This record gives sequence, C-alpha cells and structure tokens, in this order.
Amino acid sequence: MLGTDLVARLRGDGRDVVAAGHAELDITDPVAVAARVRDVDVVVNCAAWTAVDDAETHEGAAFRLNATAPQLLARAAHAAGARLVQVSTDYVFDGAATAPYAEDAPLAPVSAYGRTKAAGEWAVRAETDDYLVVRTAWLYGAHGACFPRTMARLAAERPQLQVVADQVGQPTWTADLADLLVRLVDAGAPSGTYHGTASGQVSWHGFARAVVAAAGKDPAMVAETTSAAFVRPAPRPAYSVLGHDALVAAGVAPIGDWAARWAAAADDVLALAGRTRG
Repeated sequence: MLGTDLVARLRGDGRDVVAAGHAELDITDPVAVAARVRDVDVVVNCAAWTAVDDAETHEGAAFRLNATAPQLLARAAHAAGARLVQVSTDYVFDGAATAPYAEDAPLAPVSAYGRTKAAGEWAVRAETDDYLVVRTAWLYGAHGACFPRTMARLAAERPQLQVVADQVGQPTWTADLADLLVRLVDAGAPSGTYHGTASGQVSWHGFARAVVAAAGKDPAMVAETTSAAFVRPAPRPAYSVLGHDALVAAGVAPIGDWAARWAAAADDVLALAGRTRG
C-alpha cells in the first residue's frame, strides 16, 4: 500500500523514481543492494515482514527482512552518500502507555514483529548518520488488504460485526504517510526518529463504525468486544498513540486528525471493496 502511494506521489511531482519490488531486488542480498543504491539520492524502505502473527513462529525470517535488510540498505546508502528513510512501527513499544509515546521513549517490544522492527531501527542508526526512521501504525490504503476494506466487505456479508474496543491508535492513510515522507525529505529534516501517524486517537471499534458508515451501512451493527475474546499468537499493543513533537520541531506539519483524513480517504480506499451506498 505505502510503496504504491509513495511512487504515485513522487511521479506526480515529476521526480525520477526507481520502484524495485522483490522480483527486481532482493534486499537481503548485499551485492544487489549496493548495486541498486549506488546512483540514487534517497532510499525509502517500504519493504517489511508485516505478518505479525506469523512472525511469532518465523522470527528468523522476519529478522532478515526487518533488521538485516535495513542494515544492508543503510550501509549501501551511506557508501553512496544517499539518505535512508526507514519505515518502522508502533510495535517497538509495549502498548502500556496512557499518553502518546514520544519519539525517544524507551523501546520495549512484546512480539517477534516488534523485536525485529526495533532491531531494524538500531541497525539503521549503526550504519549511517543520514537517516529518517519514521514510525507509523494502523495503516490503510487503496492498494492492499487493510482493516477498512475488510470491515466494508464483512458489513456487506453479515448482520453484525464484533470489533475490539480496548485497543486505541491512530488510523493512518498511506497516501498521507507518503506525502509526509516526501515533506520530511524536502524539508531536510535532521537525522532522527519521527512519528508518521494521523493525529487524534480512536479504538478499533470506533474506527470500524466510521468505516461501516462510509460503506453505507448502519454503524450500530458494529458491537464492542475485548481483546481477550480474540486471542492471537502475537500480542497487540493496547495503546498505539504516537506523539509528533519531532515533526513540529523540524517544521514539518503532522498528518491531520484521523477522522477528517478517513473522510477524505474513504471513497478511494473502499472503491474496490464492494461498497454499496445507503
């Protein structure tokens, strides 16, 4: 989702972009990475192992994509004099906070996915001094499987949905994150860690109600449940709200409120999700 929106954003500006998928570049191959990065100005790593539950039983494979690959990209970018943008996650935190996580809050991942992404952050910082680590969370977009598209599909198939109300975060449109990444680079933001999430906060239940309403259904069909009722192999952070002080300090405006951004995104995101208008 993010890679597609980022490429579209850059090409819309008339910029020269090389979009390398897995078929074109194995980012765990140091020789291939060095060759591809040699002649670019900025490297943005949108690749990751994002199957959170599968990472619990395949942590080594997740580590190769989420930690080893960023290390190789950072090393190659440093050698080429290029800036590296590494996309990270709220899962590097434990989810036990009650106020937005600051960019310099201690990392305390509680899942294999979180551990491997935290290792990727450390690897980037160790290999280059020209980097932007941008943590994001609760991503949705038009170009892949995501929570809103799933909710819209289920709302068309079922009379009632049950969605957890005890996990809180910041639904973030990939088009908005892509725009933020470009703005950070264009602003020459200092090397460091930033949070690329929408502003405000909401539970998954609250977000589901907004999605169902946008899909032309009655949001009352979305019932509350708890995380305990949906036990998964990997623990989910109960609190995934990230602060944006570093963006403000760099003179880069954070993404707007999640509800307003969802209203702007809904038509695009749900266009292929079988939506019916009420």
